Amino acid sequence: MIEDFWQIAAVGFAAQMVDGALGMAYGLTSTSLLLTLGYSPAAASAAVHLAESATTAASATSHGVARNVDWKLVRPLAIAGVLGGIVGASLLATGIGAFLVPFVSVYLTIMGGAILWKAYRATPGIHPPRGLKPLGAIGGFLDAIGGGGWGPIVSGTLVASGSSARHMIGSSIAAEFFVTTAIAITFAGHLGWKEFGWAALALVVGGLPAAPFAAVMVRYTPRRALMVGVGLLIIGLGLYGAIRALAAL
Repeated sequence: MIEDFWQIAAVGFAAQMVDGALGMAYGLTSTSLLLTLGYSPAAASAAVHLAESATTAASATSHGVARNVDWKLVRPLAIAGVLGGIVGASLLATGIGAFLVPFVSVYLTIMGGAILWKAYRATPGIHPPRGLKPLGAIGGFLDAIGGGGWGPIVSGTLVASGSSARHMIGSSIAAEFFVTTAIAITFAGHLGWKEFGWAALALVVGGLPAAPFAAVMVRYTPRRALMVGVGLLIIGLGLYGAIRALAAL
């Protein structure tokens, strides 16, 4: 168990560096590891979201200090995301997530391509995108059933709007704190804390030290480089999800 603890902690550090810098991939990376260690999908998602309650708090605070957050975006995203997350966590046991994977993969691949295109076409500027509440609700729902997905769906869509990449990422992470906390509480009500508490602690130990460094990276990374990094990562996640879905057929 000690070996697993530090293995999970190491993945938590790496995942938080990527998540804090690009606004995504923490949940997907961490959940994949826990599944390979024998955790059930519900327990893996629960552990990741409990850990994210701490890591996103640190990351959101770091982004706030670095002035990467547009707080006008946070409220609608957070409220809708909490509601979607609670519904998703409650329905995880039904297996509905398996049917949504192909559609989510196609969406992510398209968003990644749009981000790469806008990295060279869009004009910088903070212009809040439309449809924040539906976006937050969908992001929260998919994040709960998949053990991750808020970043690729929400951060990816916000960045694809052509607005300031660092503000879109920082705002998404700030809203994610409320969403992931609600999801963790929902899972705890269904599973209890004992089934996933140890793994969550390991993820927190690994993830917390990475949060401040990632926020500083976002603060000083050029907009185009940031958008290209996000776009490539989202395309990779989309293709990976599609391959997994095909392999399960």
